[in-house]
Amino acid sequence: MKKLLSALLSCAMIMGLAAGCGGSSTGSTSASPSDDGAKTVKIGVYEPATGDSGPGGKQEMLGMQYANKETPTVKIGDDTYNVELVYADNASSTDKAVSAASELVSQGVSIVLGSYGSSVSIAAGPTFDEAGLAAIGVTCTNPNVTANNDYYFRICFLDPFQGTVLAKFANEKFSAKTAYCLGELGNEYDQGLITYFEQAFTAAGGQVIKDSFPTNNSDFTSYLNKAKTANADVIFCPVSVAYSTQIVSQAASLGMQIPLLGGDTLDNNKVLAATKDTDVKLYVSTFYQEGGSEEFDTGIKEWINSDSTAKTNNGGDDTIAAVTAMGYDAYYVALEAMKAAGSTDAAAVKAALPSLTYTGVSGKIAFDSTGDAIRDTAYIKVADNANGAWKLETVQKAD
Repeated sequence: MKKLLSALLSCAMIMGLAAGCGGSSTGSTSASPSDDGAKTVKIGVYEPATGDSGPGGKQEMLGMQYANKETPTVKIGDDTYNVELVYADNASSTDKAVSAASELVSQGVSIVLGSYGSSVSIAAGPTFDEAGLAAIGVTCTNPNVTANNDYYFRICFLDPFQGTVLAKFANEKFSAKTAYCLGELGNEYDQGLITYFEQAFTAAGGQVIKDSFPTNNSDFTSYLNKAKTANADVIFCPVSVAYSTQIVSQAASLGMQIPLLGGDTLDNNKVLAATKDTDVKLYVSTFYQEGGSEEFDTGIKEWINSDSTAKTNNGGDDTIAAVTAMGYDAYYVALEAMKAAGSTDAAAVKAALPSLTYTGVSGKIAFDSTGDAIRDTAYIKVADNANGAWKLETVQKAD
């Protein structure tokens, strides 16, 4: 069955993160003793701490860091190991992806978590494959992350599902007949999700108008005015946090009444803050809604509010992003894989993943033959502009 077979970051650490890194740089995946004499196993964290996806990457890492604080050890076979998170910043860039992945390989990690962002996950895949190192994608939703890639698994739903869910929502909520779709040129996440949205929307009889903006664009008024001129019923813009905050702010300044729809990347405090005290109607699809696990919600909020760095990395408040819940679950899936393998050896851990099942705060996690999570539920949230909070609009399931 597929997947049954088959980087050196210093402890200066990624700026602003709440947890440190360290350990040997031998490249071996054998456990090493820590200062207290206990053995240590390393989990690689391949995430963006900088660049356009930095805010989302930091929130995803918060879930891993909280889980590591909550459960800092794991029993593997007859031994108990301290769990060390080892970080590599892919900087939201495919140009930095390979070197960041290589840093984790050189650190001798037993498994990798990440990344927030499909493009950087796809770019790093061959590096993990060559090293025989399994990676668990947390919220990288593009199908190409795992397609024909024996080394990558993931715990999130995929863009064909997410795009279909959002197209269905546009039809049911707004009786939409014309959708204006906007994404970054060359971005695999944006363009892939737009493709799947278009397929579902046009199959239901709708019309799609598409545009792409260049990287580092900051003025979206011409695109928004084009949507208005086209009498679009919805604007679908599944873009990064950096771009989406600008789109929301500029839509507000133009007095736009057309609802904005976004994918999971828009489920972010900074995007939410951009809607506050405006008339912008913003809806996003995502993996988790506060209230899904009272114990998790209470615990992580207490931690965020007690740790100034964690609060900063969460956007300045204690709103729980779905990617944080997913990062939390991914950490525990990694622990379960090592326990099932009975070893810290990367090959053994990789071989244990396909048959693994785990019920986390975001739901039950199991893998299909491609290594993708078996998921059929998305949460559609709407921005409560008056209170600066997300409200659950509806829960959407696959047909």
